[in-house]
Amino acid sequence: QMLEDPDELAVLDEIQQELILQEQLVIEEYERSLQFDEECLNAMLDGLDASNKIICPVCRKNNLTVSCYSVFCQCGLYILTQNMTEEKLRTLLENTLTEHSHRCFHNPEFTVTSGMEEEASLLMTCLV
Repeated sequence: QMLEDPDELAVLDEIQQELILQEQLVIEEYERSLQFDEECLNAMLDGLDASNKIICPVCRKNNLTVSCYSVFCQCGLYILTQNMTEEKLRTLLENTLTEHSHRCFHNPEFTVTSGMEEEASLLMTCLV
């Protein structure tokens, strides 16, 4: 049976408009979800890039900048080096901390020291 009543046609048109609106809302929600997923993925990838950095053992906040001739941090740490690389420094710090952890359960502290005529050095101490 064909619908010819204008009221019935108006109701069907209204239902169709509602369905179209719902479909648009679902599409918009899906697009927002995709955008959120992409932002999360980008944040994770940025985090992976940052994980290659070495966190300053003195301030424990900033990343160290390592060049062939120096290691420095925004906190003021500045040590002259010779042929230093991030990988060498990372290995030195990891080995030292691992060795300490075999003998002690406490976290050591790092400070920069320098004598009267000595160049600055990174000193690890344990307060226990």
